[in-house]
Amino acid sequence: MKLAYETWGEGSRPLVLLHGFTGSRRAFDGLRPLLGRDVRAVAVDLPGHGATPLPDKPGRDGFIETIDALVSLVDSLGQGPVDLLGYSQGARVALAAAVHAPDRFGRLIMESGSPGLHRRQERAARRDSDGQLAAFIRARGVDAFVDRWEQLPLFQGLGRLPQERKDTLRALRRACTPEGLAGALECMGLGVQPDFWPELHAQRLPTLLLTGAEDTKFTQLARRMATELPVVWRYAFEGCGHAPHLESPEDYAREVLGFLQTPWYEAPQFESPVAQGEGRVTS
Repeated sequence: MKLAYETWGEGSRPLVLLHGFTGSRRAFDGLRPLLGRDVRAVAVDLPGHGATPLPDKPGRDGFIETIDALVSLVDSLGQGPVDLLGYSQGARVALAAAVHAPDRFGRLIMESGSPGLHRRQERAARRDSDGQLAAFIRARGVDAFVDRWEQLPLFQGLGRLPQERKDTLRALRRACTPEGLAGALECMGLGVQPDFWPELHAQRLPTLLLTGAEDTKFTQLARRMATELPVVWRYAFEGCGHAPHLESPEDYAREVLGFLQTPWYEAPQFESPVAQGEGRVTS
């Protein structure tokens, strides 16, 4: 599987952009005038969205296939380690890629993301609910699904957008296909994603966690993640819900660029006295 993508921006720093469920590479178009001078964006269509097909394999195997395809895309760019920014579903994919191949990436930005569900029963229940939603999409079509999706409390903040921007967002969602959305739920949903909570303590990429302060669920998740990640910054946008990049794009771009442009020097690694044969302290 190959991921469709396009590039934009005049900067030299590559930044891979991964959209959320019902989005596409166009989901970050509103950030072009705000980020384009400083980054070289690589906006990706995730499986089942835009021009990218679904994985060949179902379930968790399809999730792993997606991660492998993303790593292959990064390798094809030939620009060394690149930065990753993902929103919601895209944030989960970005974290998975960083865990799977940390040497390919420089910095990680997760907007309204999750490391997964820790309990097996929770993952099974989520697979069931995603399966029911996939069946609804196949039976009723994209328009009926979008009507239902936009009523979720999670997206209440988007109701405050100007009408023109709401219409653009709705058109982007309605451009999806029933099989694409249903298949994406089945291969990239939270229920099939591996649990990455145990991996966070070993994740060495400098990481920025962004949420909307009104999205209490994901803000609490970000707080919890921040206690596990070794090199982490966190910011919650006041007056925003689940999608700060849409609800407050100027503030969002400022936080992203501030993070990317802050110098980061990794401390050198020294052998411990025990490893050097100098003995150890005992109580």
